[in-house]
Amino acid sequence: MQKEVSVFLEADDIARLAAELASEKQARDIAMLDVRALCSFADYFVICTGDTKRHIEAIWRGIEEVLSARGVGAHHNEGTPDSGWMLADFGSVIVHIFGPLERDYYQLDKLWDKAVAVVRIQ
Repeated sequence: MQKEVSVFLEADDIARLAAELASEKQARDIAMLDVRALCSFADYFVICTGDTKRHIEAIWRGIEEVLSARGVGAHHNEGTPDSGWMLADFGSVIVHIFGPLERDYYQLDKLWDKAVAVVRIQ
């Protein structure tokens, strides 16, 4: 497999690409939220749901592999597929991948309800 050419990506490009890649991996309830007016540690959140541990892992790998190939590496990761939640911090973009129960429990969409929903894919 040939490595893609590194291109500087803006935060909105990274977030849109992460949402698109999650969709390609059949993630559900994908939200790209613009949180620039609400917090100082990120510009965008991408939140999505995977149906199983393996699905959560596949979504994470799909996003991480493509962004890494484009020169955007995660600064920090948290969680595991077994925990039902994975977080990848790409600097100005934070990606949350939840299992269905964890998504319902943490309700990030409600917590950040004042954020502008840029993308919503059901």
